[in-house]
Amino acid sequence: MATVVIMPRQGQSVESCVITAFNKKVGDTVEKGEILFSYETDKSSFDEPAPESGKLLAIFREEGDDVPCLENVCVIGNDGEDFSEFIPKDAEDEAEAAPAEEKAEEKVESAAPAAEAVPTTGAEGIGAISPRARALAEKTHADLLKAVPTGPNGRIIERDVQKLVDMGLTVSPAAKDGYTSAVAGSGINGKVVLSDLAAPAAAPAEAVPAAAPVATYEDVKIPNIRKIIAKAMVDSLSTMAQLTFNSSFDATKLLELRKTLKAGGEKMGLANITINDMILFAVSRVILNHKAANAHMLGDTMRYFNTVNIGIAVDTERGLMVPTVFSAEKLSLNELSKSAKTVITAAQSGTINPDLLKGATITVSNLGSMGIESFTPIVNPPQTCILGVDCVTKRIKEVNGEDVIYPSMGLSLTVDHRALDGADAARILKDIGFALENIDLLMAK
Repeated sequence: MATVVIMPRQGQSVESCVITAFNKKVGDTVEKGEILFSYETDKSSFDEPAPESGKLLAIFREEGDDVPCLENVCVIGNDGEDFSEFIPKDAEDEAEAAPAEEKAEEKVESAAPAAEAVPTTGAEGIGAISPRARALAEKTHADLLKAVPTGPNGRIIERDVQKLVDMGLTVSPAAKDGYTSAVAGSGINGKVVLSDLAAPAAAPAEAVPAAAPVATYEDVKIPNIRKIIAKAMVDSLSTMAQLTFNSSFDATKLLELRKTLKAGGEKMGLANITINDMILFAVSRVILNHKAANAHMLGDTMRYFNTVNIGIAVDTERGLMVPTVFSAEKLSLNELSKSAKTVITAAQSGTINPDLLKGATITVSNLGSMGIESFTPIVNPPQTCILGVDCVTKRIKEVNGEDVIYPSMGLSLTVDHRALDGADAARILKDIGFALENIDLLMAK
């Protein structure tokens, strides 16, 4: 019996996923566990393995399609098995077109002599084309002769036509009409040959102007995650009254504790506790004393949380992600360190559950390792605060009448001024700095 492969639901908040690549084509033999296709949510990417062994009988979607979760994507089975019950309604046109294309391919050999008689050398051809691709070509006047098919069975799909448009490869309306009629069924072996098109006669060689210099650039389609990040940042800055406060603290004790943990932590069965882990720990303990900083602003309503869900800004190959450590105030430093590393690693690998990319009540963004001394982090709405962590620099302070050099770490706190006044933000920053400056006392609390 044929087995249908659906688009999985990755997290309760995900409604659809975009297919990024098919690793198999119709007719290929598939072993159980082999990767059939890859797909992504707005912030995560996944591979879908074959649930059974067999042949790939049909593919209902194309690369680049945004497919609703739990919808049929493809079918695995044996030769000749009926899979009509699995065909999505909006994919019926594609399925019905397939047999006609196969018949056209069967006629290739018998039509070959006629093809040789065509007085055209190096004739290019247009093969099978999906209805969506044809519609886009009609609308944009894309030059289908220059299309590079990437769809199943060598079919021109919508993405191929869009690439032509992006490259500026279009044709005149007159030539487009020729393409349209040819694609509908004329030409040799069901393809359009260059000689089929009623192109205007070429101008004399001497009348052809010199070619304009070709610009050197690369057009790359913006990935979904970049679009999401861009929208979130614009929405944040356009809907909030954001204000950033900068401060610093003496990081002597923090660095000493880190050195001690690094030297003996393994013997004590501790995780590799980092400076960032200690900052997350301090924030989780301090922020509950400032309820407006551990809140969401929802229109004319403030939602104050009695638990601290810390979002951690993470730099990944696919862009900025903010995974969440939930109920951080209930975790020991060691537990928090392990939890943070788990979600960070999942985000960087692109396999994080989307449900772990929401629900944060405050965010921490650490750019200290990159040598950043001060920056303006942007609040993630509907949160009201984000803490930026800066690098360690050397400063001088007076102790008992003498100048003493000490390691200073900067902090940059951005707040939504609609939810917090400046004095509130200053107190929050002061308390976080004090907690970090006296990390030994905070650990003993």
